[in-house]
Amino acid sequence: MVPKGFAMEQVWFLLLLTTKVLSVTAQFNGYNCDANLHSRFPAERDINVFCGVQTITMKINFCTVLFSGYSETDLALNGKHGDAHCRGFINNNTFPAVVIFIINLSTLESCGNTLVVSSARGISAYGNTSVIQIGNVSGYIDTPDPPTIISYLPGLLYKFSCSYPLEYLVNNTQLASSSAAISVRENNGTFISTLNLLLYNDSTYSQQLLIPSTGLPLKTKIYAAVRATNLDGRWNVLMDYCYTTPSGNPGDDLRYDLFLSCDKDPQTTIIENGKSQMGRFSFEVFRFVKHKNQKMSTVFLHCVTKLCRADDCPFLVPICSNRERRDTGRRTTWSPQSTSGNAVITAGPIITRSDETPTNNSQLAHLNGDPFQLNSVTSALISGVVILGITSIFFFVWSLTLLHRNWPNSSILSGIRNPVFN
Repeated sequence: MVPKGFAMEQVWFLLLLTTKVLSVTAQFNGYNCDANLHSRFPAERDINVFCGVQTITMKINFCTVLFSGYSETDLALNGKHGDAHCRGFINNNTFPAVVIFIINLSTLESCGNTLVVSSARGISAYGNTSVIQIGNVSGYIDTPDPPTIISYLPGLLYKFSCSYPLEYLVNNTQLASSSAAISVRENNGTFISTLNLLLYNDSTYSQQLLIPSTGLPLKTKIYAAVRATNLDGRWNVLMDYCYTTPSGNPGDDLRYDLFLSCDKDPQTTIIENGKSQMGRFSFEVFRFVKHKNQKMSTVFLHCVTKLCRADDCPFLVPICSNRERRDTGRRTTWSPQSTSGNAVITAGPIITRSDETPTNNSQLAHLNGDPFQLNSVTSALISGVVILGITSIFFFVWSLTLLHRNWPNSSILSGIRNPVFN
């Protein structure tokens, strides 16, 4: 037989447990939460940060916020609890329910977020010593302090940050399929999807280059532009290194540099760099000698590009003097790295034709000497002179023949006078 006191203790325990369950159920009522999973205080895993091109998005587990005794209106960016624009909104269509905060990078300071761009000399993406920049956006989400001296509610604090490397390898082959590389756990983002490399055939950059099926003639001038689209106006484009390869592989061992800092190919002209969201340059097309047995040569263009704050760009653009230029045929040993922020995009192919005429057997004798060719006018004059000469000789011979036939016989002139004429 069960003691009466023990039975009463079991009844009280069941009542207490039922009350607790009902309390938690009421607390989560209407929201997509699980009392068994979310009856706890927030932890680091309860915030996810997505570092995008135009916005930074934070998703906070709302169930643990409810369990802690707060509502969605108690959460705000950087202590701006009186500003409705700095609060989040609930999405109850996911499990668990979340509070979403969206920061527009063009107005990130409006709710107290900070942007810090750090610069340091180091090894760049292509292996040379250069100024490396990283943009870091940071802030926090918290609950307000109570107006009392003490509180039995825990203060909630969620810190976040997004780091954006500001150097990229740009082309346009993969642009259609590229997107922001988001690493939620490491809180890294990239602006690579905003950059593309376009080719034009005029200096006004109004007509995009159309390559005929037969290829472009050698030394055709091409105007190239690295352009940023849908990017906040605080960033400018700074081209650091542009080069070409015979294949679409940016890491091809065979490459020809157009410009690297102050060193540039003589046929390359840098028109604009670091002054806006478009970098522009021009160059003359050529062919790779390895394509000597082909009618056409393919050229792929690659550019390592940085993004810099408009105020910082003038200090990052290289100041070039009349120092000795590097051999333009020199090949660099850089190869694309797999670190965060380095994305590979390629412009091309640019197809060029060699414009060489086939050599036949009759021309082989002239290969070692200077060829002599006559145009149509000269040939006609020479032919006329020859015909006139032949005609003159013919008339001369014909005239002599006639003259010889009409000349008096010598025996008649010297003969005896006819007596009849006496």
